[in-house]
Parts: sequence; structure tokens; C-alpha cells
Amino acid sequence: MYPGMIALTMIVLPLLSIGTEYALAPDEDPVFLIGKWFVFWAVGVRLLLAGLRQIFDPAFTAATIFKIEDPDARKVVVELGFGNVAIASLALLSVHWADWVTPAALVGAVFYGLAGLQHLRNRQRTGTENIAMASDLWIAAIAIFYLTAA
Repeated sequence: MYPGMIALTMIVLPLLSIGTEYALAPDEDPVFLIGKWFVFWAVGVRLLLAGLRQIFDPAFTAATIFKIEDPDARKVVVELGFGNVAIASLALLSVHWADWVTPAALVGAVFYGLAGLQHLRNRQRTGTENIAMASDLWIAAIAIFYLTAA
């Protein structure tokens, strides 16, 4: 389920949204559409889903991704979930307010870039953490592309 959610929010749905909007409005700037839809899906929807899971099932993130079995770690994971929901809120609302795409892309680039580098530093990554690392670095790269090209 996790790899499917990553594929949908990080590749499939952004590309479908970009293609659909470009087909309907071919005069729209393609760079803006890349920023708009990757921010919405990869930063907004993905972090909302991750944040809600961290808030309501913190053991999943603690045990499955970080391999931490200590129940006290769940308190920190819940707070990570709050941060993810906050970032997601900005990204989700940016689909209605175009001026918010750039700040949401910046926050997404910083969060995903740092998270991806942290995963990269862990030499004993699990398969799930490898997926998280690759997807984190992917969206950071897309957000940085948008920020430099916009």
C-alpha cells in the first residue's frame, strides 16, 4: 500500500493533473503547472496522509520506517504528524491561491530535502526507508527545479 500511495502522489496524479490542465489551458506556463500540481499532490496530499497516519498510528512510522520500538518514540512521531499536517495545509490551499505555490514549494523542498538526506545517512535502511528516501529526494528535486525556473 505504501509504495502505491507514493507512486500515485509523487508521479501519477501530478502528471495527470498537469496534462489535464495543460490540455484545457494550453497557454498556461508549464513550469507553473509542474509547481502547482507537484506541490498539491506530493507536498499536500502525501504529507496530509502521512501526518494523519503519524497522529493516529504513530507506531507505524516509529517501527516500520525508523525501526524504533520504544513506545515513548510515538510522542515524537505524533508531533511530526502535526508538522506534516501544517505543511500539507499550505500546499493543499496553494491550488486555490497561486501566490502560495512558491512558499509551499520552498517548504516542501526544505522538508523533503532534509528528510531525504537524513535517510541517506542511515546505512542500515529498510526497504520502506529506501522508498521514503528516494521519494523525498525526488520531490525536493522537483520543488527546487520549480523554485529556480519560476
